[in-house]
This record gives sequence, C-alpha cells and structure tokens, in this order.
Amino acid sequence: MPLTHRKFSLAELHDAPGALNDGNILFSCSDADSVMCLASLRGELSSSVGIWLEVGNDYPAALCARDIATLSWLVDLREVVISGDDADAQAEVVRAMLSDEEITFSNKVANIVGAYNRPSPPNPIRVWSYENGSLHCGTDVLSPDSSGNTFA
Repeated sequence: MPLTHRKFSLAELHDAPGALNDGNILFSCSDADSVMCLASLRGELSSSVGIWLEVGNDYPAALCARDIATLSWLVDLREVVISGDDADAQAEVVRAMLSDEEITFSNKVANIVGAYNRPSPPNPIRVWSYENGSLHCGTDVLSPDSSGNTFA
C-alpha cells in the first residue's frame, strides 16, 4: 500500500478533501497546525486519512499522541507519520500513548509513569516514523519513489 505525503498551505486547504478522499494520502499543512486543519475538514472527508506530524521540543510526542487520539474521533484516521529528531523513539511514545490502559513507558525521549490518554482511538492507527528518508513501522519499511513524496 503506497502512502503519499501531500503538504497543503492554509490557502490551499479547500483543495485537500479532493486529494484526501482519493485515499492513502498523508496530510500536512505547511503554515498552520496540521491537526486543526485536518479536523476542520471532517465534514468533507469520505474516506480514511493519514497525517504527517513533526515532533520536537515544542511539540513533544506525548502531546502529539493526545492530538492524534482526539483527531481520530473526528476523522477516520488510520495512518500517522512522526518525523523530527529521534522520530523512531518519538513514534514509540505515540504508539504507547494510544491506549485506554495506564501507560508506564520509558525510552531515550520520554519517561512516562502512570499516565492515561483516554479515550483511545476508535479504530487502529498505524504509527510510522520517518527516518533516513523512509517510513518505518515495526519491521515494515516503505521507501520513497523518485518524487520523494510517495512511499511504497
């Protein structure tokens, strides 16, 4: 299943539903909050969607996980790509946080003890990390095509 990253500007947001409804698109917004922009399109979406999020000091993985869980109740969110420094470790945090259970988790980017992130998403979400130009999720690796935006 190929995934294509499409970056929209806020001015182009009205074009996003047409592209997203074609399926297997990872949405991001270049000049506004991607989560808020995708949520604003919820009434215009007729298929499952994905989102590409950059985590870092200003947007830590735990906060990103909260946003993903909330967004998943507004749109049929099935794919998430985490990019940024230590994307693989950040994606591990996001995966751990998409649960109704008590979360105690530690890796090189986070130490979480006794946390909750309820409610968990209503459907399974595949969380990928963007590392070394490819998408990684467990043992699955998707490599970019010549455009660098489609991964298969």
